[in-house]
Amino acid sequence: MGVLKRYGEYLPVTEKTPAVNLEEGSTPLVNLERIGSDLGVDLWGKLEGCNPSGSFKDRGMVLAVAKALEDGARAIVCASTGNTSASAAAYAAHVGVPCYVLLPSGKVAMGKLAQALIYGAHVIAVDGNFDRALEMAREAATERGFAIVNSVNPYRLIAQRTGAWEICEFLGDSPNLHVIPVGNAGNISAYWAGYKEFRGMWKIKGLPKMMGFQAAGAAPLVTGEPCPNPETVATAIRIGNPVSAELARSAVAESGGEFNSVTDEEIMEAQKILAAKGGIFAEPASCATLAGVFKLKREGRLPEGSSVVMILTGNGLKDPDAALSQVGEPTRIGGTMEELMEVLRP
Repeated sequence: MGVLKRYGEYLPVTEKTPAVNLEEGSTPLVNLERIGSDLGVDLWGKLEGCNPSGSFKDRGMVLAVAKALEDGARAIVCASTGNTSASAAAYAAHVGVPCYVLLPSGKVAMGKLAQALIYGAHVIAVDGNFDRALEMAREAATERGFAIVNSVNPYRLIAQRTGAWEICEFLGDSPNLHVIPVGNAGNISAYWAGYKEFRGMWKIKGLPKMMGFQAAGAAPLVTGEPCPNPETVATAIRIGNPVSAELARSAVAESGGEFNSVTDEEIMEAQKILAAKGGIFAEPASCATLAGVFKLKREGRLPEGSSVVMILTGNGLKDPDAALSQVGEPTRIGGTMEELMEVLRP
């Protein structure tokens, strides 16, 4: 059951809204017992990489595209570091409208670029960073009568609240800590709004602290200043001037949470631990969450026994090159059983 059908009563869906559906949402919330035990907390991972295009973007994209069709948009357009382009292209293909995506040239993981291209989007590589691509996409949308489906589109953030609702329905309440990677900064505010709405309807009693983690090389919400040349292996959060910065700051302040940063080395180490001890392969940006939880533990600021939900925003297959750079080569043998038995020794 897709987002519009499952949560339509809580979303701005009318009789005229097309019933767009790729069965997005309803993603697993997995208890990461081995890692949680090491940390002394009840640790959960929300596997947003299980969405149709492999990331959390599908939650908001389905409503953004449905409302674009309802409003008669001629096409959709977005700027992207990769996941938004994949999601927009997938939904555009599903409903049969043109899709234009602007990507910062040479700064997008190949898995995500391949998705946008195979879905049939018109992919445009911009000589500049994401922030410049977004400026151009917004201007083009206005001039051509296209619908922009970045998180500046309010329907994106409205529908992304559904992730919080799923967490609350599964756990029976909100977690103590909600840990999330922050790039363009819309998702953290969407989850916070979702939690508040559910408490307002008396569906939960508590509210979590919102903990937003950025990569050290692209951490404008940590430093308080735009980052003109963001750099990080976590391409999905390589954004120096988040468009939803004020919403994100409000969410963090209101919840009593914080923004913090982790290094690329910490992110990649967390990716290996999440895979080796949790059985979950998430893309680097997602692993800023676990790197952040480890950082809180080192600093003595992770409350013992607390419930912690990490939003694992994208599938690791989005960026296999990053993972392969961290691991060794396969063990090579000839075609004999003797060689195999030698390798299989305890």
